[in-house]
Amino acid sequence: MAPLVALLTGSLLARSVGLVGVDALDGWWPALRVGLALMFLVTGLAHFARARRQGLVAMVPPALPNPALLVTVTGVLELAGAAGLLLPATARPAAACLALLMLLMFPANYSAARRRLQLGGRPVTPLAVRLPLQVLFVAAALAVAVG
Repeated sequence: MAPLVALLTGSLLARSVGLVGVDALDGWWPALRVGLALMFLVTGLAHFARARRQGLVAMVPPALPNPALLVTVTGVLELAGAAGLLLPATARPAAACLALLMLLMFPANYSAARRRLQLGGRPVTPLAVRLPLQVLFVAAALAVAVG
């Protein structure tokens, strides 16, 4: 749920700052960019946090090679995408790339849910919850990508 909280909180706070006079955040598009950037900062950093990394490595479908490397690469891509979202010139392509990345990473979430893995001592998000969240996250990224 941390990604959802980061997306919603970041977007609402950024929009509030825009409403009180910060022109760069005056509108839902820039506010959503900030919310997505915060979400990907949170999820990207999780790829490197000792407590979360092992669980993320375990989530990688067994058929894929070198799960630790895949977790590192996707973490770097998420952090780079978060930075790209904050720059208006790169926000659209960054958002499009992040939407694609989320689609490519969804099999790991599916695999983890089917295998009933634990992440940080808690079961991974069930598919009935994860799928609508994933649709929301991809839709938010696509909304930024198309403006």
